[in-house]
Amino acid sequence: MQVLTGTTEYFKGIGPVTFEGLESDNPLAFRWYDATRVVAGRPLKDWLRFACSYWHSFNGNGSDPFGGPTHFFAWDQRSDVLDRARDKMDAAFEFFTKMSLPFYCFHDVDLVDYENDVAENERRLQAITDYALEKQAASGVQLLWGTANLFSHVRYMNGAATNPDFNVVAHAGAQVKAALDATLKLGGENYVFWGGREGYMSLLNTNMKKEQEHMARFLHMAKDYARKQGFKGTFFIEPKPCEPTKHQYDYDAATVISFLRQYDLLDDFKLNIEVNHATLAGHTFQHELQVAADAGLLGSMDANRGDYQNGWDTDQFPNNLNELTEAMLIILEAGGFSGGGINFDAKIRRNSTDAADLFYAHIGGMDAFARALIIADNVLQRSEYRQLRADRYQSFADGTGRDFEEGKLSLEALRDLAIQNGEPQQISGKQEYYENMINRFI
Repeated sequence: MQVLTGTTEYFKGIGPVTFEGLESDNPLAFRWYDATRVVAGRPLKDWLRFACSYWHSFNGNGSDPFGGPTHFFAWDQRSDVLDRARDKMDAAFEFFTKMSLPFYCFHDVDLVDYENDVAENERRLQAITDYALEKQAASGVQLLWGTANLFSHVRYMNGAATNPDFNVVAHAGAQVKAALDATLKLGGENYVFWGGREGYMSLLNTNMKKEQEHMARFLHMAKDYARKQGFKGTFFIEPKPCEPTKHQYDYDAATVISFLRQYDLLDDFKLNIEVNHATLAGHTFQHELQVAADAGLLGSMDANRGDYQNGWDTDQFPNNLNELTEAMLIILEAGGFSGGGINFDAKIRRNSTDAADLFYAHIGGMDAFARALIIADNVLQRSEYRQLRADRYQSFADGTGRDFEEGKLSLEALRDLAIQNGEPQQISGKQEYYENMINRFI
């Protein structure tokens, strides 16, 4: 991949990040992520399909509810809105290409600042996506997915597609149309919906049935428009239980799948699973991946982690090998993603203020995922993992157990078999053995 720098080099002194292997002490090199290394029949770059999130990496300024910005960007200085957006894009593509990141993801307002004028916002987005087309062509970096920010503006205080005011719903439609047009224009492989404010703070003032029906209607309209324009990709919904609302309608993977099934959206939509959202819902990341994979709806992943002592979405870069290995076991057995990849929806910490910190964060995350994938493949190929799980369900392989699975038994037959066979013997789940197996290969 050719490194792109504009008239200004924003990450001076940092060259292309390359694979140097386990013997390297270079903090600006990969020790595990060798893009061409073949694992389970595919190179790592095809399994992992890494993407950078435009919002956290180039818009996130380090502010939090208790303090203002700590990250001050050289690309965020000029007064003209499009000049500033082009500078930011120069910085972004310099970073993508120095990191050899094949994909990026964005919200519409990440690319260029919006104001309260639909036509002007469309003009700005048209102009900056013209520039993005040039950058993509020159670098080979592609758009994994686009989306619209339907949660930050004051008009979306009570939701977007689920807002009780139809005028707000119309604004949301205009914004999604423009974001879909931008995604199509840039060859985006997918489009994401995250219902950040599609939910409620109190049921006292909420008609939940009407709001969910409106959300389904809105998704159908967006899907129909995109298909009419020639979009061949997949639409993703990203589950999250709460924050900023008390309850969001896309609570977790199972809830989203039920919603898609109820409103006839399964043919066009899959799930984009985020680590920190899974834990906020009271699940593990592995659980959410498994639910999506079992339904044939594992589309993509937002990679990050939460803080075990904090009860909110901290969006830290992933580094837990045990958790990542368990996740990659599911992804390998599912055959990979359906159209998506691994988007680092993660931000450097408020007090990580050096330009190199953004590189360290992504290098660490990419190495962690590559290492976890290699470990998971070793577990599948060189251990008794698969056989142990098959043995645990051996009683369904033939005889009356198989008859049960095939629907050949009645409830009365189960009762008679219980009397005939007597009290079952205990069968160990061997949880500790499985956990040790993962650690053995780490």
